[in-house]
Amino acid sequence: MPDFDLLVVGGGPGGYVAAIRAAQRGLRVGLVEKERPGGVCLNWGCIPTKAMLRSAEIFQTLATAADFGVYADNLRYDFAAVRQRKDGIVKQLTDGVASLLAANGVTVIEGHARFTGPTGVEVFEAGRSPIFPGGPRYAAAPTATATRTISAKDVIIATGSVPARLPIPGADLPGVITSDGAFGLTEVPARLVVIGGSAVGAEWASLFASFGSQVTIVEMQDTLVPLEDDDVGAALGRSFTKRGITVLTGSTVESIAQTDVLRVSVAGEHARELDADVVLVGVGRRPNTADLGLDIAGISTDARGFIPVDEQLRTGVQHVYAIGDVTGRALLAHVASHQGLTAADVIAGHPAHIDYTVIPAATFTHPEIAGVGFTEAKARAAGHDVVTVRFPFAALGRAQTFGDTEGFVKIVAGRRHREVLGVHIIGPSASDLITEGALAISLEATLDELADTIHAHPTLGEIGMEAALAGLGLPVHIAPRKR
Repeated sequence: MPDFDLLVVGGGPGGYVAAIRAAQRGLRVGLVEKERPGGVCLNWGCIPTKAMLRSAEIFQTLATAADFGVYADNLRYDFAAVRQRKDGIVKQLTDGVASLLAANGVTVIEGHARFTGPTGVEVFEAGRSPIFPGGPRYAAAPTATATRTISAKDVIIATGSVPARLPIPGADLPGVITSDGAFGLTEVPARLVVIGGSAVGAEWASLFASFGSQVTIVEMQDTLVPLEDDDVGAALGRSFTKRGITVLTGSTVESIAQTDVLRVSVAGEHARELDADVVLVGVGRRPNTADLGLDIAGISTDARGFIPVDEQLRTGVQHVYAIGDVTGRALLAHVASHQGLTAADVIAGHPAHIDYTVIPAATFTHPEIAGVGFTEAKARAAGHDVVTVRFPFAALGRAQTFGDTEGFVKIVAGRRHREVLGVHIIGPSASDLITEGALAISLEATLDELADTIHAHPTLGEIGMEAALAGLGLPVHIAPRKR
């Protein structure tokens, strides 16, 4: 008899959710995790960055407090206290996940798992992090001696991803860090170069700029956050420029050299030499499959190292499933969680599948960004005949009283039936407002239905209704388009 009905390898937002759901379905569940529960999201990504971004947001708000009739004298920040607050939040949430696993009867095994066959693993003591010596165990090779061998009827691989490294000269120099390494900084760098203007790079750039860093972003594409709608990326670039962040789009980093500082050579549209105290590489992530023994289990990967899965998260090996970043479908915590629920239900004998057509995403820069569904360019490329409409936050009473009027919502809709195909937001609380857009697409709502839905006033949420009215040619709080 196997040790467990289900063994989950990795305790991130996909793995721990899958373990809890499977236990709720009556399965005997084990979970192998080499670090604290919560994975990258709780320990190195979503939560700690947002905690620090909140501190930066408060500092930035206080710097303009006089606009609200409030005077904050001798304004300063304590970066050590910012980090301490972040650590406290992370500990509270990871401890909470550990408690939930225990409350649901999940057996947690600490260590690094390596396959001995399709449904068997050896567990090794994980190595110490090369980023933080003496710190948490993370992304390091395991020790040579196995501490335990485990068998299971089914296995879920939920090992997530790690930051990608750039194959350029100087990428391994001291002071060149990834997003994980940024958490090891004990002070705000005076000069920071961020390579990559996607969500990760843009968030760190926004954070350190708020604390006074001289920040430069180098992005290969024509706009920042290139996965978002072009109008949103262009608006973020303009906003960052107003804040004093240097934005170099259409450019790449050719090399990094060590002089008395880090010398960054930029090629492309904005070719130049940049001096930096810290260079942060935020160009993407790669699957965390190192030393898992996938070949021993017969599990294949694609050209990028991701594990292909079907709609029910099955790999090509019977009784082996994969969820989260390691599948390469959408490297987002909320997608990993939904995949985890789906895989656990399938394993427990409940019919389930995951729908990838409506996946909202948010970037917690200032201003915030969020989007769901088709961008305008992708909708047209897919053959849709579309209409688009933008409505500015500046036309909302709540945004005026809130003191944050920058940005807009953009709706992409079908021309014939007015069905909502995409919603894209840059502005205050974009990450919260995008849920209405996701629901609208999921329910196949039209502009008419959005416009006819009474929204509370005065709220930022009114912007969806107002944009729909404008899209119907019946705007109330902005001037009509000239015919």
